[in-house]
Amino acid sequence: MSNFNLEIVTPTRELDAGQVSYVRCPGLDGSFGVMANHREGIIALTVGEIKITRDGKDEFFATSGGFAEILKEKIKLLVESVETAPEIDADRAEKSLERATLRKSEQDPEMDDNRIEASLMRAINRLRVSKRSF
Repeated sequence: MSNFNLEIVTPTRELDAGQVSYVRCPGLDGSFGVMANHREGIIALTVGEIKITRDGKDEFFATSGGFAEILKEKIKLLVESVETAPEIDADRAEKSLERATLRKSEQDPEMDDNRIEASLMRAINRLRVSKRSF
């Protein structure tokens, strides 16, 4: 299977994943996969799991959204945040989920519903990815 280069860039770090054979990303209209020689384009990303296949092994990352720039021999993910499964503190993610769930149930008119929903989605995603193994 042909490989291509993957870069993941956040405002605070750059992760050069090197040569990969497959990338699956969370698009606004559902997940999409990219293999070598994929058609070029720019696709908006949402909160979700990024899966990459490198040397026949799958690796998982949590992201909070951004954009995928797909070029002929490279894909660059420009995202707000990215965490590998081992980097995620599951206890902290669980507490974030509890806080977001409580805020949602309180229905406080001072709280922005979209912000609460985004926090809930990020916490659920981080927990799900933290349970993935390499």
